[in-house]
Amino acid sequence: MTNYSKYKELLRKIADVQYASAVLNWDQETYMPPKGAEFRAQQLSTLAGIAHELSTTEELGELLEHLKNEDSLTEKEKRNVKESLKKYKDNKKYTTEFVQQLSKTISEAFQSWQKAKSENNFSIFAPYLEKLVKLKRDECCLLGFQTHPYDALLDQYEPEAKTADLEVLFADVRSQLVDFVKQIAAKPQNQESFMFAHYNIQKQWDFGMNLLKQMGYDFDAGRQDISSHPFTTNFSSEDVRVTTRIKENDLNEMIWSCIHEGGHALYEQGLPASEYGLPSGEYISLGIHESQSRLWENNVGRGLSFWKANYKKLNETFPENLKSVSVNDFYKAMNIVKPSLIRTSADELTYHFHVLIRFEIEKALIEGSLEVKDLPGYWNKKYKEYLGIDVPSDAQGVLQDIHWSHGSFGYFPTYSLGSFYAAQFYAFAKKDIPNLESEIENGNMSPLLDWLRLKVHKYGKFNTAKDLCIIITGEKLNFKYFMDYAKIKYSKLYDL
Repeated sequence: MTNYSKYKELLRKIADVQYASAVLNWDQETYMPPKGAEFRAQQLSTLAGIAHELSTTEELGELLEHLKNEDSLTEKEKRNVKESLKKYKDNKKYTTEFVQQLSKTISEAFQSWQKAKSENNFSIFAPYLEKLVKLKRDECCLLGFQTHPYDALLDQYEPEAKTADLEVLFADVRSQLVDFVKQIAAKPQNQESFMFAHYNIQKQWDFGMNLLKQMGYDFDAGRQDISSHPFTTNFSSEDVRVTTRIKENDLNEMIWSCIHEGGHALYEQGLPASEYGLPSGEYISLGIHESQSRLWENNVGRGLSFWKANYKKLNETFPENLKSVSVNDFYKAMNIVKPSLIRTSADELTYHFHVLIRFEIEKALIEGSLEVKDLPGYWNKKYKEYLGIDVPSDAQGVLQDIHWSHGSFGYFPTYSLGSFYAAQFYAFAKKDIPNLESEIENGNMSPLLDWLRLKVHKYGKFNTAKDLCIIITGEKLNFKYFMDYAKIKYSKLYDL
């Protein structure tokens, strides 16, 4: 057996443990009975400890050090070794005790967040969040950073991203997007009341399943379930699962969660199965991952062409609610721009104000200029400042997102990065596929999915996010593409 073969065997063993843990996490958020919470936290903690121990063995370290100097490796193999060595060195900075403590605290925090949200009471979640924030501050010190402690957490989700870079990006959001949204706000608002009629839950579910099939989601390699917060998880590229959220008096919830999570799932299903457990079989970054969900949700799913293909079926499914609503009326309703309380149901422009608020909060929590006990008041103040709205409750405010209960600090900025990458990628997809919009209008999503498979999915983590963007578009991430897309689309919608 060659050294590279030994390396693959070790990484796939680690992946087996991590994906076994992922199955338990998926079950925890979908089907686990309430009384299972205590032992589930213990089980997840044990598996996290085993995975960490496997990831930090001297055998793996020596193997990686040897392989990094091996000239016989292909470029892909060298890239795999480089990525694995970086991850190994980071993992060595953690003790098994810290990993187990973090895993157990996250499981407990998730359960307390669910209870706090259902009872609309932040104080239930606060002590667990305090523990998590302290652990995350400790983690920044363990990993090390040059400029800001938040950089260490960002790197886990968006490798090489820096707090200073995000501050520049969000300055563009403030200087360009805020004024454009104000122009829209000065115009008469489009009608959307029919979106909030009563829609049968089973019929919504069936329609959402059809949307996923049309996008190209492979149900032989996945499934959809219900959860309180829609998410995508995978245990290999041949077992990729999504969840959705359905409200009987809000058609938006099902449509956009299905399309959004479907975009994530298509990326995971497009990764090469032959590279299981290796960096070449993993996604590049969460910003690129989010670019895939946002491209499908916004550039495609909120486009007129997509609904020219799908509106007739929707109208036939809910004739009483939509009998006097044209496809153009529906298109305008799905693209309403106005401030809102809930990030996941925000329009694609004001959405970035929600992300900006979370970025500023996380940065403050990690640097210590904000404490958990002051979080609800700070949150409410920011919503008034950026969105001009009052937050009526903890459940609709500081408790609305699942991410902090998962310990996912540094995650939120990738949502905005994803939208900006999506706009840039989609602009070039239209150049490469001149009849793309007409194909979508005919219900044919294959040309776009094939393009994404070729340009993004199949390479795994061979390129960095920055390099991939340059390869596809000829330049690094440029906020101009998003603003151009927004101005063209919404100037027509609002007669600007």
